[in-house]
Amino acid sequence: MERFVFIPGICSLNWSIREQVRPPGKQELDACALNMLHQEPSHCPEFWPGSTVGLWTPIGFSVLGWLRAEDEAGEGRGHQAQAPGVVAERWRRRPRRNSLTEEDGSQEFTTRSRFLYYLFSLGTELGNELFYILFFPFCIWNLDAWLGRRLIIIWVWVMYVGQCTKDVIRWPRPASPPVVKLEVFYNSEYSMPSTHAMSGTAIPLALLLLSYGRWQYPLMFGLILAFCWCSLVCCSRIYMGMHSILDVIAGFLYAILILVVFHPVVDQIDNFNLTYKYAPLIIISLHLALGIFSFTLDTWSTSRGDTAQILGCGAGVACGSHVNYMMGLQLDPPPETLPLSLSSLTVTVFGKAILRLLIGVIVLLLTKVAMKKATIPLACKIFCIPHDDVRKARQRMEVELPYRYITYGMVGFSLMFIVPCLFHFIGLS
Repeated sequence: MERFVFIPGICSLNWSIREQVRPPGKQELDACALNMLHQEPSHCPEFWPGSTVGLWTPIGFSVLGWLRAEDEAGEGRGHQAQAPGVVAERWRRRPRRNSLTEEDGSQEFTTRSRFLYYLFSLGTELGNELFYILFFPFCIWNLDAWLGRRLIIIWVWVMYVGQCTKDVIRWPRPASPPVVKLEVFYNSEYSMPSTHAMSGTAIPLALLLLSYGRWQYPLMFGLILAFCWCSLVCCSRIYMGMHSILDVIAGFLYAILILVVFHPVVDQIDNFNLTYKYAPLIIISLHLALGIFSFTLDTWSTSRGDTAQILGCGAGVACGSHVNYMMGLQLDPPPETLPLSLSSLTVTVFGKAILRLLIGVIVLLLTKVAMKKATIPLACKIFCIPHDDVRKARQRMEVELPYRYITYGMVGFSLMFIVPCLFHFIGLS
């Protein structure tokens, strides 16, 4: 018997209309992952395994949602009653697991829409390291180093404030069950606010604010790009079962607030990084102090390491920019040449851009691997920490903070100084 259930609360929903989870040893279950804020799952028995929940009405700021639920057990309409072809259309996946955590990645889920899964997986990746290590280098090496430096400054502060706020508020992730988690990589972190939503809001908006007027392009194009980018990232966190709608809304608004504060002073920050004689010493010390402070907010989680590597990357980029400026390398275009326009996309221009990206990213990855191999054993030796179990050792602040900070500091320095020098040497500038 089908029935409508009235839920008085903002809910966390997987938008996968009948995403499914298959716990070990249990019958395959249908669920459109639901978690009500401030309410335990036991208060909502309709949504425990054995029920199917479908999203019928979009939920925005409203605190009321209509959910359609059908009790398969009551009507005897289990998976055995379905046509054979229906089950065959489902597609099995397993969540990506973080090697540093003990999260159980053995639960399988099946989805009937590969398009939605891949679309929102792409949205999630727009807030992950893989995207950053491609987007920021491409922007700096192929488009505009001036723009790239400022984007990184804003990104560092948005992510740092967001990660620290998580460890202060300490709201847990949506409970599973009933939520079906399609990703467990960051499951050890807290939920409020969504830092994916923050970066997915801050980066496209900052890109629009910084580039419009400096580059020639239609304003509508920038607005549409920012809207699509932000919407995709925010919706992906709900679809993946990692955040409630409230987490995402808070992250969106929080990012805008931070942008309002930092955007007017980003020029002064970048100018300080470039021109002040002792800027590298001040930046390295400040970012290291902020990292130590963030490590005192709560017990270990992947959030601490991410915070340290973001601060390290920001410090490395700032130091590399300073060295570039002092040596007269990679100078910004003079004001009289503005606004800039994109050159014609020829085979030669496209080929050089891709070649710069490939060579540069390989150098960055090699730098990361080499520094990781060097810093972890060195930190363990200095602080007398056993390093036979690297996973346990990396959960210690004495190891994780210097490893992440130094490793990604060198990655950031290579991004701004070493790789551009390499391009100049081989004629790819």
